[in-house]
Amino acid sequence: MANGVLSFPLTAFRDDGTLDADGCRAHVADRLAASPGAVFPACGTGEFFSLDEDEYRQVVALTVEEAASRVPVVAGIGYGWAQAARFARIAEDAGADALLVLPHYLVEAPQDGLAAQVEQIAARTPLPLIVYQRGRTAFTADSLRRVAALPHVIGLKDGHSDLDRLQRLTLAAPEDFLFFNGAATAEVQARAYAAVGVPAYSSAVHAFAPEIAGAFFTALRDGDDGTVDKLLRGFYVPFVELRDRVPGYAVSLVKAAARLRGQAVGPVRAPLTDPAPADLAALGTLLTAGLDLVGAAL
Repeated sequence: MANGVLSFPLTAFRDDGTLDADGCRAHVADRLAASPGAVFPACGTGEFFSLDEDEYRQVVALTVEEAASRVPVVAGIGYGWAQAARFARIAEDAGADALLVLPHYLVEAPQDGLAAQVEQIAARTPLPLIVYQRGRTAFTADSLRRVAALPHVIGLKDGHSDLDRLQRLTLAAPEDFLFFNGAATAEVQARAYAAVGVPAYSSAVHAFAPEIAGAFFTALRDGDDGTVDKLLRGFYVPFVELRDRVPGYAVSLVKAAARLRGQAVGPVRAPLTDPAPADLAALGTLLTAGLDLVGAAL
């Protein structure tokens, strides 16, 4: 999975809010055509939190069909462990290769509880698990050792960007344990994560501009600092500044950008909101600038 951008596709909805399976399939097919290292359906960017179980089943199944074993399909699961286990069974039946355990719902929890949550899920699915620490979930080195000792817990995705803490986790984990940069707009922090031994990262930008995401990945991998800096200055940092204007824009801007590229992904579902007109105009200008930087057309 470190050999390409990790792609987190969007979930397409119609204007009336219902699932658009055909739109999902077309969007996933386009992401796969850009040769990602893996595809992660029904995760944060894919609005997992707004899907019912039947919709989730459709999204994972169509992604598996489109991937056709070319790349791993890692489906999101979440909420409390009992509900996460239900989603895990659905994903297994749909043919997913692994699962991303999203942060638990609502409550604060001690370290014993965080570890027990993963243990309960792991006891109920044979699929490999990647745990995602973000929001209320943040493991200590001792807790990670406990979780990593489970036979099919294979990795951790980090969304906290606390590099001191992350370095301690990488040193505590087994040598073959996988780590992923899961920061929002991960490219902005990709060099810093790589410096503590975490080069693999998820890319929301891949959902709407695989040309930009791919150019950045290649430049970072090849040590082309000039191109990395050019893309950070000209696209990624301004995108983060726009994203930070409104809560939820980490998803809704991505979906709006995909629509600007002609992708039939529809609106976001509440509680998210689509971008305001002024922000949408700014997004269009920024998207054009980013594509110009890599010689791609809108």
